[in-house]
Amino acid sequence: MNYPMVFYIIGNLLKVEAGLLLLPSFVAVIFKNDTLSAFGLTILLLLAVGIPLSWKHPSNCAVYAREGFFIVGVSWLLLSVFGALPFVLSGEIPRFVDAFFETVSGFTTTGASILPKVEVLSHSMLFWRSFTHWVGGMGVLVFVLAILPQSNAQTLQIMKAEVPGPTCGKLVSKVRHTALILYGIYLAMTLLLIVLLVLGGMPLFDSILHAFGTAGTGGFGIKTASIGYYNSPYLDGVIGVFMLLFGTNFNLYYLLFLGGIWSVLKSQELRWYLGIVGVSVALITLDILPLYGENPFQSFRYAFFQVSSIITTTGYTTADYSQWPVFSQTILVLIMFVGAMAGSTGGGMKVSRVAILFKNAMRGLRSMLCPRSVRALKFEGKVIDGQTLGGINCFFTAYVLLFSLSVLLMSLDQYDHVSNFTAVTACFNNIGPALGICGPAGSYAPFSDLSKFVLSFDMLAGRLEIFPILMLFLPATYRDH
Repeated sequence: MNYPMVFYIIGNLLKVEAGLLLLPSFVAVIFKNDTLSAFGLTILLLLAVGIPLSWKHPSNCAVYAREGFFIVGVSWLLLSVFGALPFVLSGEIPRFVDAFFETVSGFTTTGASILPKVEVLSHSMLFWRSFTHWVGGMGVLVFVLAILPQSNAQTLQIMKAEVPGPTCGKLVSKVRHTALILYGIYLAMTLLLIVLLVLGGMPLFDSILHAFGTAGTGGFGIKTASIGYYNSPYLDGVIGVFMLLFGTNFNLYYLLFLGGIWSVLKSQELRWYLGIVGVSVALITLDILPLYGENPFQSFRYAFFQVSSIITTTGYTTADYSQWPVFSQTILVLIMFVGAMAGSTGGGMKVSRVAILFKNAMRGLRSMLCPRSVRALKFEGKVIDGQTLGGINCFFTAYVLLFSLSVLLMSLDQYDHVSNFTAVTACFNNIGPALGICGPAGSYAPFSDLSKFVLSFDMLAGRLEIFPILMLFLPATYRDH
């Protein structure tokens, strides 16, 4: 383990977080909130730790897979611990367990909240809470790679460990330029969304925060009723479409920018993604028609928004879907597991993994009928090699085991199975609202501290694709080989 380089990068990350906290501090000044001291003290603590760690540039800058996983896992934990301090120091979320849960939910773009009424927070804390979505959506370390000049070829290992999806590659020859391109696309889309929300009558402050949540597919609302508070078909439509856009692989936007529209249209994962959305919206629209007076427009409006929100793991709501028929609820729970496309800001297992697992299962069935036939497994026009397929199978096995263990630990709280199962589903897949006591009209406040830590672990594991967090618990990670 190259510890000097590990500490150097983590130290820089903490200094970046200190810089990010200047924005909510500025908001505190504008709205005259009594939270400036909480942000100021947190900034000083971050600098007190970050500056010594990054004081000297290491002579050995090598970052391999082990260092990449370790840096990402530790960085996200520290980011969440320090990010929770303003809530605690200001007294707006006085218990550290609750503040840590809320902050992890923010950075992992989950949107699960322990606040029964979010309006109790000040403007500056609302801003920081939603801003964590925007920062965590594309990846905090991707942001660091974009703004710091230290990036070299081997820092691709950091990007691989943080960017969601079964594969990660460079768009251009240098990792730093790739990070800049990704954040450039991300920023441009966010600004466009803010403009469209303001044009729809949403106040500027609300528009900025909801754009943060949509871009990061996080879903922290600033009203208890979420997007339903505004009761606007226009806003529902704009946010619904942009949730789907941010749930799309950002590599496709780069290809589109270069004029490769046919490459985009030929994307197999994109067709799966849009197909799942289309079928889900159609089925739910028909199922909830009686609830909305047989009005197809109203039914489509709520079905489209909620499917977009769930499959992209954003978690915004315009209706209490826990009151919908069981058939519709089941579809929503199923697409919670699917998630968005690889290389997007969304969570879940990712459409590409689900598609490959499905195609591999079909290949296995055909092999049983024709044992001597040899069939290559293809996706996106390429043959899936054994290493990639093995990695997907390994991910799925770890996913099922951790999911099952989490549900078992949650059962110690003695809540109903629906609440426990869907709470783990929503947090592991970075969605937010679930069903039962933590549904759209509820919160995660009733759960015990143990359950909140379990769910916080699930949110981090889900956002970081499990392995960077698990690596922290393996003794082999710390041994010299």
